[in-house]
Amino acid sequence: MYDARMTATDPDTDKLCPVHPGEGRLTHAAADHPAVPKAKIGVILSNLGTPDNHDYWSMRRYLNEFLSDRRVIDYSPWLWQPLLQLIILTKRPFSSGEAYRGIWNTKDDESPLLTITRNQATKVAAQVQARYGDDVIVDFCMRYGNPSTKDVIERLKDQGCEKIVFFPLYPQYSAPTTATACDQAFRVLMKMNWQPSIRTVAAYYDSPLYIEALAQSVERTYAGLETRPDILVTSYHGVPRRYLLEGDPYHCQCQKTTRLLRERLGWDDAQIKTTFQSKFGPEEWLQPYTVEEVARLAEGGKKRIAIMAPAFSSDCVETLEEINEEIKESFEEAGGESFTYIPCLNDDDAHIAMMMAVIGQELSGWVRADAL
Repeated sequence: MYDARMTATDPDTDKLCPVHPGEGRLTHAAADHPAVPKAKIGVILSNLGTPDNHDYWSMRRYLNEFLSDRRVIDYSPWLWQPLLQLIILTKRPFSSGEAYRGIWNTKDDESPLLTITRNQATKVAAQVQARYGDDVIVDFCMRYGNPSTKDVIERLKDQGCEKIVFFPLYPQYSAPTTATACDQAFRVLMKMNWQPSIRTVAAYYDSPLYIEALAQSVERTYAGLETRPDILVTSYHGVPRRYLLEGDPYHCQCQKTTRLLRERLGWDDAQIKTTFQSKFGPEEWLQPYTVEEVARLAEGGKKRIAIMAPAFSSDCVETLEEINEEIKESFEEAGGESFTYIPCLNDDDAHIAMMMAVIGQELSGWVRADAL
């Protein structure tokens, strides 16, 4: 790998801090010169976040960090914070904790999102190691909760990472997801004396490999069913409708993902439906709302449906609890008979292959061409 520190030509600079590609103290450096690790590149997979546990105080800390983010809730803090601190955070940790408790990974004592994101990072790291060797290090972080963005960036910097590919695991771009993840990374850099160079990965909602991975998951699920579902519902996490009117591309990117998936599957419009879930607060959000739409489908004669969540890279409380319990219940109460949930891509091999393709593209120019 090309190491820019091996090209110092200023003789005065070279005498003060001579360059050396190896680990430890620099050759010919003064005895008290700090150790400088070999230059490396870091890759960070960034996901939304998770509470450390499902008890009241763990949930309160997590929800406070999440709901205090101005990217997520952009109301004036003078109005929002009293409501959040005095009302919402006295009640919501109990209901959210109950939801997490129902899906908790008791074996590892952690949320499924944390387990799955770690598995994704482990698989990506193995392939990165095979392709690039020790010159590229893979880690993962959470925007809210642990491992924090700050801790992971600082850890990679301490290991010698002078360049970092920051990969928000959100296929469709939106300010409350992709933007806030990148914001947090940049806030960390603002406090570092020696900042690593950083590249942020763009939304990949129309990536052929992403669409192919989604299509394979649908085909695999349908092949295992005795009766084909009447319709496939693609349920995306919702945002307030005004975000669309203010220029956020999320709604359009979700619609395009569904269209490309439909085209890849060779279906007509009647076989697939785009909806939005997880509405929060009194204002209008993107519609149709999943919980209401599945009931309308059942009442309209669609008694067998399949549902997937293409906006989520990992199964989490919104899929394992909200879709599989609340939304399923709405469908069945309206007369639905067969409800099939298609899991997120998680650490599926096709998903990992897509991540590796994105990482390879972002590393272009940072590593040897023959390693790509």
